[in-house]
Amino acid sequence: MTKRAVYLIMTFNMLVWGLNTVALKVLVQYLPPLTMQSLRIFLAGLVLLPFLLFRNRWHPPKAGQWRHLAGAILFGVVGHHSCLALGLEQTSATNAALILGLVPLTTALMAVVFLRDRISWMRGAGILLGFLGVAFVVLRGSTGLGGHTVGDLWVLGAMATQAASFIYIKKATDTLDAKQVTALMFLTGSVVIFIISLFLDPKGLVQAMDTPAWVWGLFFASGVIATGLGHMLYNSSIHRLGPGQSAIFINLTPFFALMGSSFFLQETIHLSQIAGFFLIAAGVFLGSGAADEIKRTLPAGHLSGK
Repeated sequence: MTKRAVYLIMTFNMLVWGLNTVALKVLVQYLPPLTMQSLRIFLAGLVLLPFLLFRNRWHPPKAGQWRHLAGAILFGVVGHHSCLALGLEQTSATNAALILGLVPLTTALMAVVFLRDRISWMRGAGILLGFLGVAFVVLRGSTGLGGHTVGDLWVLGAMATQAASFIYIKKATDTLDAKQVTALMFLTGSVVIFIISLFLDPKGLVQAMDTPAWVWGLFFASGVIATGLGHMLYNSSIHRLGPGQSAIFINLTPFFALMGSSFFLQETIHLSQIAGFFLIAAGVFLGSGAADEIKRTLPAGHLSGK
């Protein structure tokens, strides 16, 4: 598959993920957050199994491979999806989408630390811009703190754990099929979330039984399309492009989520959120290395103004 095809797939995937943020905001209003996430992610794992079994891609991981798999499960499923559900219960889909837009910068920063990526002054400036943009989103309003501060902090946790998981996923997919890694993450991580939900929300399954049918339709669409197929495609792209380049595309997710939350949820988009979005977008462009890549590919004469 060519890089252009991967780029097109990733762009469509970000559209789906942006709208999925809106869908999750609706789901946590009708279903207990952790119970919903555990069932939804387990469904996503089941969706991936036929792809693996039909192509005979399922191979038992070796002992050394479980170290990276365990990190991907802990951060990418248990940490990210639990924090995201708890955050969306207490904040807007708009805020959540903007905060999650910081994932590329955090991933790039972690790649510097753990994968020894090089960082230029331009990338450093981008990281600062991105965090400033999130500050505009979280610390807004006349009182200095937004009305969704607790929920925003949960989403910040979801952002940080997802960024950490990309490092483990990159290492895991170096020796294992990306679809198998994704399926193992979902099937194992969802069980852990479900066990946690039994302690934090023991009546979750009972409450879920009274949910309207259309909510369950949204639940299945989110689990199958956005989480199952979406993460399978994204994890495959991490293997092809690396965590830094793949994370650049997540910058599109807040834009699609902003449009979706305004259209479907009638959420008001504030000026501080718009400012935060542009700061995050500029930060991702600089901090993820995209600006450096463009600078390297331009002819020397063009850069000098000739």
